[in-house]
Amino acid sequence: MSEPKISLQHVYKSFNGKEVLRDLSIDISPGESLVIVGGSGTGKSVTLKHIIGLLQPDRGHVVVDNTDLCCMHAVELNAFRRRFGMAFQEGALFDSMSVFENIAFPLRRHTKMSEDEIRQRVEECLEDVHLHGVEKRRPSELSGGMRRRVGFARAISLKPEILLFDEPTTGLDPVISDVVADLIVEMDEKLNTTTVTITHDMKVAFKIADRVAMLYRGEIIEEGTPEEFQRSENSIVQQFIEGRAQGPLTEE
Repeated sequence: MSEPKISLQHVYKSFNGKEVLRDLSIDISPGESLVIVGGSGTGKSVTLKHIIGLLQPDRGHVVVDNTDLCCMHAVELNAFRRRFGMAFQEGALFDSMSVFENIAFPLRRHTKMSEDEIRQRVEECLEDVHLHGVEKRRPSELSGGMRRRVGFARAISLKPEILLFDEPTTGLDPVISDVVADLIVEMDEKLNTTTVTITHDMKVAFKIADRVAMLYRGEIIEEGTPEEFQRSENSIVQQFIEGRAQGPLTEE
């Protein structure tokens, strides 16, 4: 069995005395697509920020490619983060920049590519997300789904080994959400990345995941393939899947 690409080991994290992550442990295999689901405030985004090293655990370890991020200096960590591509909620694009400039930004900042090479790479990234003729447009001129895809293009610009998606379908209608889910699957297969997605959209989760894990009260309470997850006998998991008002999640 291969070594995990990413390993969170007994991670604890608190903010202002409030415990957000509690003994969180999970391994993610190379090339796997893991989806972490859970309600608002359960620590999904905090988990993602630990994986990329934006947050350090109070206790525990975050290991990527056998390297403990908790032991790295800031300069080393900044260089190490180039292995990651992260697509933030709603694209998180620079409104003052064109689509081209948004995607070119990390290339200009982190590489010594010529302007011709940058232009070619931007075109490749837009091709990968099926966007054409939008290079000169501003984010405000794009639909929500198009902005999301531009965010994906920027995330893959440095050819990352690991892709992180933070609520990729928030605010999108069901049809566009499905289009975005299809694109994530396609990118995952084409680029052969290890992918971690956080979402509360179960339809999207089951479509893109090799494995689904549920975060509840700061720890993983269930994990398995989409089929195994749907068959879970955990009443918390079943209430979340079904979106029911009645159940243990709302009885607290």
